[in-house]
Amino acid sequence: MPLKGIPSQLSPELLKVLAAMGHGDELILADAHFPTASICKSGPQEVRADGLRATDLLKGVMQLLPLDQYEKYPVARMDLVPSDKEAGLKTPIWDAYQQILNEAEKTQVQIEYVERFAFYERAKKAFAIVATGETEQYANIILKKGCLV
Repeated sequence: MPLKGIPSQLSPELLKVLAAMGHGDELILADAHFPTASICKSGPQEVRADGLRATDLLKGVMQLLPLDQYEKYPVARMDLVPSDKEAGLKTPIWDAYQQILNEAEKTQVQIEYVERFAFYERAKKAFAIVATGETEQYANIILKKGCLV
């Protein structure tokens, strides 16, 4: 049965993860291409959100999750690999993420760019990884939980 004020795109499993996270813990919203299952074998919790777009999930998460106000970059995203940079690959989802984050935090959220393999290494230390149904490339994003102020 749904609860008042809880975004419908957030599953009970994801709500439990968000509530259990502490200040500084990281949550990853991963696209459908991300190696979520293999990374989660020896580390973070895996949460399935198949069929959900990452932007829809981010909107719901940001209604509940405060970003870390003490970090210069409370959000990180996977940077383009050099060949995709050279090819001028477009990533419209990044603009959508920026808009969602700015609206939720009521400020310009600073986003760190993390090299692909460094992103995978950081993912191994995350609290949880949410496997979305997002098929846009480079839709992987890390959110660092803050405190309620």
